[in-house]
Amino acid sequence: MSDAVQSAADRAPAARGSNAAAASALDPLIDNLPAILAIVGCIVLWQLIVWGFSVPTFMAPSPIAVIGAFKANGATLLANFLPTLMEAVLGFLFGNVVAVLLAVWFVYSPIAEKAFYPIAVIVKSIPIIAIAPILVLLVGNGIAPKIIIAALICFFPTLVNMVQGLKSASPAMLDLMRVLSASGAEIFWKVRLPASLPFLFAALKIAATSSVVGAIVAEWIGSSYGLGALIIDATYNFRSPLLYATVVIAAALAVALFFAVSIVEKKVVRWKTTASE
Repeated sequence: MSDAVQSAADRAPAARGSNAAAASALDPLIDNLPAILAIVGCIVLWQLIVWGFSVPTFMAPSPIAVIGAFKANGATLLANFLPTLMEAVLGFLFGNVVAVLLAVWFVYSPIAEKAFYPIAVIVKSIPIIAIAPILVLLVGNGIAPKIIIAALICFFPTLVNMVQGLKSASPAMLDLMRVLSASGAEIFWKVRLPASLPFLFAALKIAATSSVVGAIVAEWIGSSYGLGALIIDATYNFRSPLLYATVVIAAALAVALFFAVSIVEKKVVRWKTTASE
């Protein structure tokens, strides 16, 4: 009898732990339930409109037709998804690394900021669709111009936010570090960089989605592979279900990169300033 009671007592904490783990796993689903319901509602409404108004498939395919396109063209979609993924990720990395390095240089060298910041603004003001053919002429029609265009789209928001973030460090904290005879490197790593992280990740979220846009736009300029090239091909051949399926994949890639940055932000940024502070 005592053994049975002891066994039940041993199982109780394990059961509570299992229930807690299950509840924790469901938390993201519960938190995002309104968005999930809104998306499902839009899909259902889309299907009903196509059915109710007998919209031709070449104009606006139904969600069922789009799902059919995923099944019929799965290999094609995957083959074109991988190059776009690589271009977007590499462009995201290169563009943001260069932007962060330049931001640090600008903060520690006001002359460099005055000299080169206007050039960055000028480059940003040039439409990407106009830069793409120039890059194709300069570096060829391979993967390089796609990565550069994706990097250019990511570059400017990160540069602006990082400069602002590095300059947002508390003057009192900077004075304290100087009184304590801290080196420039110690001030950067312990004061300026932590203060800049919320600004940096705000820019990285924008860059994560923009990098996909940049890669797709770059693929429109003479490329025979990638989601952008597939969008052009499906449009010219009136393959609307495939076109919509490609757009869905591109959107899903952008959302996935956005959430990947958000997850890293939760791990890295332990505190954020509030308006009351």
